[in-house]
Formats: sequence, C-alpha cells, structure tokens
Amino acid sequence: MTSPVDVGVAIVGGGPAGALTAMLLARAGHDVLLVERAPAWRWRACGVFASPASVGALRRLGVGLDALSGIAKPLPAMEVVSAAGARFRMTYGGSGDLADSAVGFDRAALDPMLLHLAREAGAVVREGETVERVQLRDDGATIVVRGTGADVGAHAVHARVVVGADGLRSTVARGAGVTRTAPLGPRAALTFHVPDVRAAVGDAPPDARMCVFDHGYVGLAPVPGGRVNVGIVLDRSWFARLRGLGGRQVARLVLEGLPVEADRALAGVEPLDRVAGVTPLGHAVARRAGRSWLLVGDAAGFLDPFTGEGLHRAIASAELAAEAIDPLLRGGPGANLDRYERAMRARFGQKDVVSRLVQGFLGRPPLFEYAARRLATRSDIRDRMALVIGDLAPASVVLDPSYLAGLLVP
Repeated sequence: MTSPVDVGVAIVGGGPAGALTAMLLARAGHDVLLVERAPAWRWRACGVFASPASVGALRRLGVGLDALSGIAKPLPAMEVVSAAGARFRMTYGGSGDLADSAVGFDRAALDPMLLHLAREAGAVVREGETVERVQLRDDGATIVVRGTGADVGAHAVHARVVVGADGLRSTVARGAGVTRTAPLGPRAALTFHVPDVRAAVGDAPPDARMCVFDHGYVGLAPVPGGRVNVGIVLDRSWFARLRGLGGRQVARLVLEGLPVEADRALAGVEPLDRVAGVTPLGHAVARRAGRSWLLVGDAAGFLDPFTGEGLHRAIASAELAAEAIDPLLRGGPGANLDRYERAMRARFGQKDVVSRLVQGFLGRPPLFEYAARRLATRSDIRDRMALVIGDLAPASVVLDPSYLAGLLVP
C-alpha cells in the first residue's frame, strides 16, 4: 500500500449528492477529495424525474437556467393512471416553464456537469477508483482506495470527515454499522430510455405519467432528445419471471399491458441503453451522521421512487451536509455533525410519513382505486397533494386530519 494521503473531506461516490457536496465544500476553501468507482459516466438504474423544487435548489447553488435548459425537459404535470382507469393530473401551481415545473433530466449530461463544477471549485475528483474499506474514528476516518488500469494498487486516505454518497449499498453506511432492512419488503426496479414514438399514435403528452397496476407501477418521463425514460417497480411476485425471462422481456410485458394505447407503443421499440436493474430497491439507515461521517443522497435512506423526490433529496442533503461540515472543519465551538442529522429529520421526517402512506395505498389496490377516484374529482384535495409531492408545501398539509377526511370520507 502506498503512503497515505491526508484531506479535510473524503467523499465516496460521484453522483449528484456527492458532486454537489464536494462543490460546496471546495467553494468554502476546504481540501476535498471525491472518489468515484466508474472510470467514466455510464447508464445505471437511477431517477430522471425530479420535483419542481429540484431546479430551484440547483439555481440556489449557482447552476443557472442556461446550463439546465439543454439537460432538463420541463414536465408541467404528473398524470396518474390507476389499474382500473381512474386518471388525475397533478400540477404544481407554476407556469410550466423550466423555472417552476418538474423536469426530466438527461443524467448523461447532468452528472458529468456537476462533477465538472466540483472540479472547477477546487475539489480533486478521482474516477475509476473503488473504496474497499472504511475505518471510522471519533477524530477522523480512513478509507482504503484501489484504482483500476495502471493504478491498481491500494492506498489509504485519512480525512477529518468522510461523506457517503455511494447509494443504496453504501460502503460508508456499512462501515458505520447503520444499515437496516428497507421497510417495504423486496422489490426490483428496471429503467431505460426509448425513443418517444407516442406521437405516431396521437398522444405524446408533455407531462410525466405514472401507471399503476397490481404488484407494481411504471413511470414515464420525457427527457431531452426526443426520448422517454421508463422506470418500472415490481414486487416479489415478478421475481421468478425476472430470473427466467430477463429484464428486457419483463419490461416489454409490462409496457404491453399499460392502460393507455400510446404508452403501449413503447413496448415495440428497442431500448436506447441497457435495461438497468436494481434489487432490492430501497435502503434504510439507523442514523445519517456520526462524529466523523455522514450520508447524503440515497445512501442516507431511500424509500421508493413513486413520489419523484430522489434527486431533490440528493441536492438538499448535499446543501445541509456542507452547512454542517464547514463549521466542524473550521473548529467552531461545539460544532458537530449532529446538526446534519437534526436538519435532515426536520426537512424530510414528515415527507417520509407521506411516502409511507402512499405506499400503503399502493399495496392495497382497492384503497388506491378509491383514493384515485377521489383525487380525480376533488381539485382542491388534488392540488394540495401535488404541492406536497412536488416539495413545494410542507408535508403537514396532507397529514392534517381535515385533509385526510376530505380525501377518504365519502
């Protein structure tokens, strides 16, 4: 093993959460090393649909609309279609322009752009290196990194703080001993892009669409370049077919069974990239920070993609992480990373309750159908739900007993 390297912050994972954390801390003048295992960007199972708050958060962090205009497609609404055909359209109260709508991101452009911003800010970004081990202490951490290609040797990095931005199977979370079983049981996800051929059938909607069926759902999100991202979530009843048929054939079967004719046309075109899969879908942790470490993005806990909040939470957690790490590195009196844990709980605790309620409805098809019919006919109830799902209103809005009564009482 080569001589160890000393840095202020070591970040494991170069997705949006890791790149933005690196950018913010480097801008603040700290010594930051980011380690990403992939030698170059590649398509993998990840979200592309982002709530309206995501663009606002990126702009607040200094990413301008000009930079976003080529990599994000505005999606004025999310239309939900139930298995029995109930349909409702959730809008977000804005004009539908890029500045105030949900978006479909081109992740092949977004992720490298954020890594470039981290480098521009002064962070050292090392791609093609894998973190094999994390050793955490009260006064710092050590990560053991192994390179690829010509740099195959292992070397140690000592850091005052290590940030786990390494997703659902976080090495940092395992090293901290905080990984827990995901709460919703075993599920699988498939995701890929196809050409958006729906105009030939007479329906190329500007919106995203979520189609719910027994034992799963499909999210369709238009993205730049005349493409649509397909995200499929399946419960364990599909696992035998996934093993026997493979992800591509299962994806075709799911698309062929969608209730909207134009959406079924997507089953007849070849994917533009590999059908990426992940199982189990979901990640839970007992806590998100310790004396010398913290978790951001999906590594900090991921419930389900139905509410489309993964990217927004990645951005928000990066901002909150930087706000907690900066005073610690500066030696501020009483500074510690518990501030991050408290901030994340305050920011997302009630939203997690809403997400669990949504999953409870999805797991009981008759109840979901009933709620879908109510949302289709009650614009006031629907609009408030849309603002909460879009991260534009506090989750307490829909947890209020009067709201739940308006949704459920005949």
